Amino acid sequence: MTDGPRPAPRRPIRRRLVPLLAVAGGALILGGCQAPTFGAFRGATTQGHDEFKLWVGLMIAGLVVAAIVWGLIFFALARYRRRSGDQMPRQFHENLPIEIVYTTIPILIVAGIFAFTVVTENEIDAVSSHPAEIVHVLAYRWGWRFSYYSPQGRAQGVRIETSAEPRLLAQPATSKQYPQLVIPLGETTRIVLNSADVVHGFYVPEFNFSRLAQPGVTNRFDFTPTRPGVYRGQCSTYCGLYHSEMLFSVRVLPAPKFTAWLASEQSSQAAAAGPVAAKTTAATTTAAGGRAAVETSSAERGAGS
Repeated sequence: MTDGPRPAPRRPIRRRLVPLLAVAGGALILGGCQAPTFGAFRGATTQGHDEFKLWVGLMIAGLVVAAIVWGLIFFALARYRRRSGDQMPRQFHENLPIEIVYTTIPILIVAGIFAFTVVTENEIDAVSSHPAEIVHVLAYRWGWRFSYYSPQGRAQGVRIETSAEPRLLAQPATSKQYPQLVIPLGETTRIVLNSADVVHGFYVPEFNFSRLAQPGVTNRFDFTPTRPGVYRGQCSTYCGLYHSEMLFSVRVLPAPKFTAWLASEQSSQAAAAGPVAAKTTAATTTAAGGRAAVETSSAERGAGS
């Protein structure tokens, strides 16, 4: 006869690890279902794609580090699990080689991340000395104004501006209720960003780009689109009651179509402003003529005396 019931046999370590590994693997698969983008936009500009490459590199580096760390944890759990008859293992105070390794490797990883980040930021912030187009962007509560200039800095007579009165429209950013910034495909467009009142945020998600518009500060940056299409944009910094309505869109056109669009806008906007422009020109001419007459009369009087 036995003194009592026998203890249940212990399951092999492999059987106990299978459910744990299945859960970990499922979490990894579900978390990476957007690979290889890892939830980010690929970038519709050369600058945005540079940022995307940095993001993917950082995610892959993070996954490698995580795999090493979790692999060591599971190895320690399996290799040094408690067994019957185990004795207290030998205790030691330090292991200098291991300490050097786990101190040096993280420092090298952080240094590499820092170096790649600096290089990428410099590439994104670099501005071309010969942009194909210059657009002055003015942010104000609660809208946007896009004014087009030639590469030489001359106004081209094209201005796109928020036309709707501030109210909750709850429309997509690509709707006609909001202004549209049109830029050429494959060419560099210089953006000159300012704010008329408070701090705003110029944000185009699919360009992987955001920049603050600050009163008294002029920010300059370039876009070089690589894909045609229409992309939503928004103010990313809370600026007041109708912040949610500070929307816009960016339309990327092939260069010939952009040139045709610009010429069409120049003609239509000049025609719309025709009567006002004519009155302004007439008033300027009259004033100039009056000043000339006064100056001539004064000169004649001076000569007669």
